Amino acid sequence: MGSGLRTLHAETCVAPGRETPMTSARPLIELITAGDFRVMRRVHRWRAPRWIRLWMICATRGGDGWLWYLLGTSILMFGGPLRFEAAGAGALASGVGIAAFLHLKRWASRKRPCAIEPHCWATLLPPDQFSFPSGHTITAFAVATSVALFYPALLAGLMFCAVSVAISRVLLGMHFLSDVLAGALIGTSLGWSAFALIH
Repeated sequence: MGSGLRTLHAETCVAPGRETPMTSARPLIELITAGDFRVMRRVHRWRAPRWIRLWMICATRGGDGWLWYLLGTSILMFGGPLRFEAAGAGALASGVGIAAFLHLKRWASRKRPCAIEPHCWATLLPPDQFSFPSGHTITAFAVATSVALFYPALLAGLMFCAVSVAISRVLLGMHFLSDVLAGALIGTSLGWSAFALIH
């Protein structure tokens, strides 16, 4: 089964002991892909309870941007002396994240789960054709991490929102599990970096 991630052809005249990094990484990529497909099949055939469906749809719609716009507006209105730094860090982290995932998606060209196997109840249309990494997850963790570093009291709520967005992308058939794990790692790193740069 293809991962959709670009790999070099391992068969092209590679002498023993002189494997390239990509050829040596193939077993790991294949292992991750196999796990992704197992999760996809279970998710796509699971008729989730109504409350989970509503939660996932609300989370993914909030992750479209509305949740972060509302958060930014609230910070600018009620965020106290750190409001401009916090809003700036969130905007910087999410902006770099958007640029990063647009580039990575074109590079990886990985098909979305919903393009590979039908989902038994989710009918949302994906915003584009590529899966890796999850842009919603990158943005969610970039904003949540950067803002939480300025306002630690908001950490639990922000992480709940970010994790909900990430889970929704898998349960709605938009992304593989590895897509959102990579997105969470990238987004968290960008959030920390933006905080360190601006604070």
